[in-house]
Amino acid sequence: MSSQDRTGSRRAKIFKVSGLVVVAALFLSGCSSEVQKGWLPAERDTTNHTGRIIDLWVNSWIAALVIGVITWGLIIWCIVAYRRRRNETGYPRQISYNLPLEVFYLTIPIFMVLVLFYFTDRDQQIIDARVEDPDVIIDVRGKQWSWDFNYVLEDKYSSGVQAQLDGEPGVPETLPTLYLPVNQTVEFRLNSRDVIHSFWVPAFLQKRDMIPERENYITLTPTSEGVFEGKCAELCGEYHSEMLFNVAVVSEEEYQAHLETLEDGQLGEEYDRNPQTVTGESPSGADEQIGQD
Repeated sequence: MSSQDRTGSRRAKIFKVSGLVVVAALFLSGCSSEVQKGWLPAERDTTNHTGRIIDLWVNSWIAALVIGVITWGLIIWCIVAYRRRRNETGYPRQISYNLPLEVFYLTIPIFMVLVLFYFTDRDQQIIDARVEDPDVIIDVRGKQWSWDFNYVLEDKYSSGVQAQLDGEPGVPETLPTLYLPVNQTVEFRLNSRDVIHSFWVPAFLQKRDMIPERENYITLTPTSEGVFEGKCAELCGEYHSEMLFNVAVVSEEEYQAHLETLEDGQLGEEYDRNPQTVTGESPSGADEQIGQD
């Protein structure tokens, strides 16, 4: 077999593998019913941030595609314009350097990076900004493999306990449900009771890690009523795939009616797997309260 045949065979294998990778990525992206809506699993008016996030995402892709087309066009042009001509022998004339060209292809990428950095940083600061006096504060406690929701201002709580951990898909009606009032500013205070989790509502286009002994925050305003899927986005153990919840964005009247059905008080860090207590011992009954070992 000639070297050209071997090269062609290697290229064919590379193309086949690349194709399989693309197909697998597209298949896996459809594992969530939210993601099946398209490349962006949200509408512009789901929260006060989704429109800004969508614009940043789409415009970044447009810029990347434009740059990609120009780059590939220049590569193809160089291949065609400077190909070896018939009856030519030896190497073409070599150029050691071209200062204007080098300044050009160094300056343009730096400019593009600065532009992308500016818009990304601007939007990220707006999205991550905390509100001084939010209408609703939810203390979210992730645990293997469910969720506790503390409604801080109302002094109410909802404790989520998995009915069964058998690897089967969760039943939406039995999952923990977080209620939020529409058009009111919500601050999520994200905490973990055991290992690293991640609070993710795909329709909100925001997620954030939940790290033991460290509180993270998400601030947003839901602007569209409906029930949205939520899940843990960080591999946290055997039944990570079943660590699901629902988010119900409802009217103020329905939100207040739901609060009346909840227990009084807060489920704080005293129910964590390794709570920081004076004696170093876990509070009595903590394991039964949160439904885990």
